[in-house]
Amino acid sequence: MARLLRTLRSSQPVARFQRCCGLFPAGEEGGGGSGDPAEGGRDRGSCNGAGALRRPAAPARNGQRRGEQGCTQKYVVKNYFYYYLFKFSAALGEEIFYITFLPFTYWNIDHSVSRRMIIVWSIVMYIGQVSKDILKWPRPLSPPVVKLEMRTDAEYGMPSTHAMAATSISFSFFIATLNQYKYPFELGLVAAFVFSTLVCLSRLYTGMHTVLSLCSWTGCLALTKEKHLPIYPKQDVIGGALISAVLLVLLYPAWDVIDHLLLTSPFCPLLSIVVPLVLCYNYPKLDNYSPTRGDTTTILGAGAGATLGFWLNNQFAAPAYTNENFQFGFHLITTKIAVVMLARFFIGIVVILLTRQLMKSVALGMLGYRYKFPMGDLEARTRLEVEVPYKFITYSSVGFSATVIVPLLHELLGLM
Repeated sequence: MARLLRTLRSSQPVARFQRCCGLFPAGEEGGGGSGDPAEGGRDRGSCNGAGALRRPAAPARNGQRRGEQGCTQKYVVKNYFYYYLFKFSAALGEEIFYITFLPFTYWNIDHSVSRRMIIVWSIVMYIGQVSKDILKWPRPLSPPVVKLEMRTDAEYGMPSTHAMAATSISFSFFIATLNQYKYPFELGLVAAFVFSTLVCLSRLYTGMHTVLSLCSWTGCLALTKEKHLPIYPKQDVIGGALISAVLLVLLYPAWDVIDHLLLTSPFCPLLSIVVPLVLCYNYPKLDNYSPTRGDTTTILGAGAGATLGFWLNNQFAAPAYTNENFQFGFHLITTKIAVVMLARFFIGIVVILLTRQLMKSVALGMLGYRYKFPMGDLEARTRLEVEVPYKFITYSSVGFSATVIVPLLHELLGLM
């Protein structure tokens, strides 16, 4: 068992999975040895050129230090179906998915479903991000693994927050809609499982996680009992999907109570801002900079702004989006309803993106004036006193805009 678990947390299974899916380091046997896009390769460049972008090195782990962030290796793609499938699947655990799917649910499906997903997502992701910097589980080594995402390579690898987000969002959506809308139970369960599985496999394909960090729910008990694996104590073996599953089970009985408090408690506005800010400012400190603190602030900020919006909407009896058409099945959606839904979505996304850009500029301008740095200084943005407030202000404004400003605009345009 110990040998099996060591194998699962090593880099070799990840490399073999990549080779089976047609992804090879340039020059490796079977990969064509080219790296030329004309021959099926994807040349990601190197750090040898004079104009190469150089960023701070990633944290030292287990006595090894990774190369400079942004210095990606050359690789060859032999199967473009898997390449685009897993690149797309990886995006389902990133900001582009959060900023589109969660608002879409709020604007077009159901307020209560959206509230539950956002709360579960915020809690799960905070726990996952903090766990990375407490446990300090290394990511797969390159070589032999091909790394496709050098930004996230600067973070630690355990647990997989992509897996956590995919599991929490897909299954909370499934659970929240199961008793409200008419669709086959099997269909919803399979959809949630496929969604989560694709995101998990994409983390192997992109070289970001070991097999054990994704599926350690199958071996965590055995690993905690091993006496000759001293590097990782017992709490180091909780996988991303396991954390999400446990939290969903624990939160589900209290969903209605939490939802009621968020909508009615007079303390909700204060707590929804103060608690996330305190958590962000007291984020675990590392010897080297990691984007996990900034990503965590982004998530908690968006959740805080949305929570404040939920409370305000309830206090002022804001009109809810009409969702009777979903009560009897999604197949009853007409062309007119689909057009209205798309109009809500595109108008809302434009407002959200404008809000993000505006508030980012305002926040950085104010902080730059306060701490005496130009807005283009990327190094200054990594400082605690700058990163936390600028990202929190930006994304809490995004969350508030999505739940308050956009619905008001929809009402003015007759899209409610």
